[in-house]
Amino acid sequence: ETEEQREGEEDEEEEDVPEGLEGAAFQSRLPFDKMTSQEATCFPDVSQGPPQIQKQFLYLRNRMLQLWVENPRQQLTLEHCLSQVDPSQNNDAKLASRVHAFLSRYGLVNFGVYKILKMPPSLKKSPKVIIVGAGISGLTAARQLQSFGIDVTIVEARELVGGRVVTFRKGQYIADLGAMVLTGLGGNPLTVMANQISMELHKIRQKCPLYETHGKSVPKEKDEMVEREFNRLLEATSFLSHQLDFNYMHSKPVSLGHALELVIKMQERQVKEQQIEHAKKILKIQEQLKTNLSQMVQIKEKVKQTHKEYQDALKVKEPRDITSEFSIKSKLRDLNAHCREYDEMAEEQLRIEERLEELEENPPSDVYLSSRDRQILDWHFANLEFANATPLTSLSLKHWDQDDDFEFSGSHMTVRNGYSCLPKALAEGLDIRLNTAVRHVRYNRTGVELVTQSTGKSSITTTQTFKGDAVLITLPLGVLKSHPPSVQFYPPLPEWKTAAIHRMGFGNLNKVVLCFDRVFWDPNTNLFGHVGSTTANRGELFLFWNLYKSPVLIALVAGEAANKLENVSDEIIVGSAIAVLKGIFGSSAVPQPKETEVTRWKSDEWSRGSYSFVAAGSSGNDYDLMASPVAPPSVPGMPSGNPSQPNPPRVFFAGEHTIRNYPATVHGALLSGLREAGRIADQFLGLPYEVNRVGQSPVSQG
Repeated sequence: ETEEQREGEEDEEEEDVPEGLEGAAFQSRLPFDKMTSQEATCFPDVSQGPPQIQKQFLYLRNRMLQLWVENPRQQLTLEHCLSQVDPSQNNDAKLASRVHAFLSRYGLVNFGVYKILKMPPSLKKSPKVIIVGAGISGLTAARQLQSFGIDVTIVEARELVGGRVVTFRKGQYIADLGAMVLTGLGGNPLTVMANQISMELHKIRQKCPLYETHGKSVPKEKDEMVEREFNRLLEATSFLSHQLDFNYMHSKPVSLGHALELVIKMQERQVKEQQIEHAKKILKIQEQLKTNLSQMVQIKEKVKQTHKEYQDALKVKEPRDITSEFSIKSKLRDLNAHCREYDEMAEEQLRIEERLEELEENPPSDVYLSSRDRQILDWHFANLEFANATPLTSLSLKHWDQDDDFEFSGSHMTVRNGYSCLPKALAEGLDIRLNTAVRHVRYNRTGVELVTQSTGKSSITTTQTFKGDAVLITLPLGVLKSHPPSVQFYPPLPEWKTAAIHRMGFGNLNKVVLCFDRVFWDPNTNLFGHVGSTTANRGELFLFWNLYKSPVLIALVAGEAANKLENVSDEIIVGSAIAVLKGIFGSSAVPQPKETEVTRWKSDEWSRGSYSFVAAGSSGNDYDLMASPVAPPSVPGMPSGNPSQPNPPRVFFAGEHTIRNYPATVHGALLSGLREAGRIADQFLGLPYEVNRVGQSPVSQG
């Protein structure tokens, strides 16, 4: 099967995406023919109404989504929707208005960077929201809130927007130092954004040849055999967890890494047991051989004896009497019988010897994995540690892949012109205060107050105070986890929130960017792997990416190595990377790099790592707890108004660590920003999609 054929097949797979109204629902991550639980909650009159009104709702919703997906460069107005719906569907303009308001409020239409056609209605007193962090979630939420007519200020500690989306640019060279891959376009909100701004998407060819330490490439059969074994091991750990419920040991949660090593030990034990079985079989056959031989010796003696007796009987001179004749015949018969028995024994002897020879020539494997197999297996483990940004011993056995069902369809893509084009576009027209780190967040029944500190190059630090009605915290989980805390909350965050922060995992992954004056690798391969020599260093420079038009390679450092190498100088790390490349391509082929860049995400005080993972002891539920807003506690002795109405939330949370189904991704961060903007607007502006109450008009959402 050629590479072209395979790529062709990949393309065919992707063309299998629904079209029309169904395609629009699919692209918006919604079921085409039924209401979601959120829709049922927001439209109880529809979800509990006759099937006809549900059908009408779904048609309106899907048609509006289709109109938006087909032209996301300008605002989708209600007027445009009404002019574009099928009149034969007998549409209710009031329902259409509510559906449009619902889709706009929750960022299913009118999100990202698009031309505003209708300004939001001016509010008597516009609520003021402060957003902490100008990463993708903060920028997305800010744009949404601003489009709803809410006053927004973003404070960002770094000197540029984007957070963990950051692109290295020097002369002709480009390389993404943080987020780098779009994981499929089918259902991905970034697909819409790629149609709004100039994101040059490029499909990643999945072929990834592996090279061993001495530079020889791993033979295809060997590569496939070890990969099959890797997948079998993962399936076995899943069986242990989900079928046998082996998730705790000595009342501690079991990690994926622990379970994998356990299964490997079980396999090694099985190999030893098979060797013992084999030895037992050989022993048994040798016993049979021995028994057979001793029986043959006995029969040989009988033949000798009978032959002598027969010869003696023949010595009786003729004429012999009847007794003598009988004796001769009887001895001859005995002699024949013994000879026949001996021949049978001799045949049996051959058969036993053949069986013995066959067993001795086909011993079971004396090891489960040779040291070379284990090195290649460790490469696959390193790849899994890269995907999760953490050593496998930190991952929850039961929940590490809890978001798998929500993966998008289609090939993985990279942004050829650098991922930072996305935050740059999102930041336009927003009030963003750069070099401004939040130190204190105070919240009470009336609002919030933030104290910030300047982080610029200047030696004098200045503090500032920002006041608002609510704050949206989009700080990376690593910053929320930091000790001592870099941001103080007054009153302190509730225990349910801090416990979730503590349980969840925040990982690390680093990159080494190497810019050359020429290409010395296969330009048609996007990825190639380097198999480490030990389990301990399996993640060190284990994978090289070739993605850009200029001659740039990005080497990845994952697993235990990601943290270890943060304490090593650039010079040594770059030297190691060049040594690896020389081992693969030959010393003379590899020039010295023109430019280099080494990341240290864990040491970066504004991120403290790369992205979240499901740690042993955590689960998908913790992502939901992270997403839940925090309300100020009711003060005892204070008139709190209506006791059945607790204080409304003031502190909201967004970011990749707050979205259960899409964690650790740019699209997850983006969706979390849309979600929180909707939640904040609902609280401060009311619900625009509610059935009109008497004398109260819904907040128009243009």
